[in-house]
Amino acid sequence: MTGKKEATPDLKSGKSAKTVEDFAKYFQPPSLKEAKKRGKEEIKVHYNFDIPDDMQEIGKGKRYHVRTYGCQMNEHDSETISGILEAMGYTAVGNVEEADVVLFNTCAIRENAEDKVFGELGHMKRLKNNNPNLILGVCGCMSQEEKVVNKILKSYQQVDLIFGTHNIHRLPHLLRDAMFSKEMVIEVWSKEGDIIENMPKIREGNIKAWVNIMYGCDKFCTYCIVPYTRGKERSRRPEDVIAEVRDLARQGYKEIMLLGQNVNAYGKDFEDMEYGFGDLLDEIRKIDIPRIRFTTSHPRDFDDHLIEVLGKRGNLVEHIHLPVQSGSTEVLKRMARKYSREHYLELVRKIKAVIPDVVLTTDIIVGFPGETDEQFEETLSLVEEVGYDSAYTFIYSPREGTPAAVMEDNVPIEVKKQRLYRLNELLAKIGLEKNLPLQDQVVEVLVEGESKNNPEVLAGRTRTNKLVHFIGDKSLIGQFAHVKITDVKTWTLHGEIVTKIEV
Repeated sequence: MTGKKEATPDLKSGKSAKTVEDFAKYFQPPSLKEAKKRGKEEIKVHYNFDIPDDMQEIGKGKRYHVRTYGCQMNEHDSETISGILEAMGYTAVGNVEEADVVLFNTCAIRENAEDKVFGELGHMKRLKNNNPNLILGVCGCMSQEEKVVNKILKSYQQVDLIFGTHNIHRLPHLLRDAMFSKEMVIEVWSKEGDIIENMPKIREGNIKAWVNIMYGCDKFCTYCIVPYTRGKERSRRPEDVIAEVRDLARQGYKEIMLLGQNVNAYGKDFEDMEYGFGDLLDEIRKIDIPRIRFTTSHPRDFDDHLIEVLGKRGNLVEHIHLPVQSGSTEVLKRMARKYSREHYLELVRKIKAVIPDVVLTTDIIVGFPGETDEQFEETLSLVEEVGYDSAYTFIYSPREGTPAAVMEDNVPIEVKKQRLYRLNELLAKIGLEKNLPLQDQVVEVLVEGESKNNPEVLAGRTRTNKLVHFIGDKSLIGQFAHVKITDVKTWTLHGEIVTKIEV
């Protein structure tokens, strides 16, 4: 695992660019051919993160605002960005109008996510004109795309700073450069970064916490930009993950979500030991934290040992998010998912044999290039056979630079919309059927806060991630409670408090 080579940026520290030509000299665009060659360069683990003395007070008396788009990984990155900024003396503020530094931590998974960011950047022009000292930055997955940075250089001169997913630890240096440079500061590394431990974090609340166990993805699904924006798979050392989880347990956190683009591949990059995700979970389940979750799983790497460990229960919850993407083997082949319909269904059978009351959720794409009516029907039949409690469903969105983007997209948009409607109708029917047996049952709920729609109502989740609303005293927030379900809806449950659980 521990290697010898330092990460070498394509844009050196403090290098600024004001034209597309300048940028092109330093930035290497995503390449499927080059990316698939990766893996021979070793990744180093660094434990000595610190903020240089001359930067520790640079934010004193100033305020920052971080706006996050996308997945839990981005949310967790924003916690680290906030931690670094506060270690530099900045304080958080809830809106951009009052901020001295505004950072957009972006998502590249779908085109509409990028469009939202560009829209927000456009709105920021007025603010920048009114406050020339404002530092406006773009980071996250969009920053790893050549076309995005070119577009910002051409059309969004109000942006001061662009950095990627691999060099968050460089933020103090980059921010200082942005303050004192008259040109846009860009530092985007096409090579994935090393693993940097001990970076500060500002976590949201003290009930649930995210813990990264690995970074990157090596699966190269044909529709997905993530292997390019997040780089190759790099696993944190187990002792570092376990130490972080133990520290969160000492702080009183009730639930941990282990994060990775493909958590099931954890440890496969270790060269000095045989140690996988099942081994890590087997150790973490012994730590005194009531609930342990994880996301996201890739079916191909979901092995028998992992199923065996999950069957030990305890703080390992009975909810597994297992993205299928399509129920057709032919479509899965074009997606390069590297498993068949039959393999997926056999995996589900194994999981249910060990955890009969498991709740399965998934991701599904409709309208992938070449998807026929018959292949879509295979997706519907798989959904019925598995019996998902819920799913994230999407119409296929081409991402420039991915193999699927050059496939003939021969499914009309109206057909895609109709398929999505039919799929969601089926999922809603199954979701309600799954929830009906909970009527009049008493369930354990971790109370997370007030309902988004009614501050008089509390909201929390069961071990199987079902959302429950009930009326109760605010002192229950952050605690476990027994709630009797009195009303069952498709996606939510309503109940009444029975008793608080002492943990």
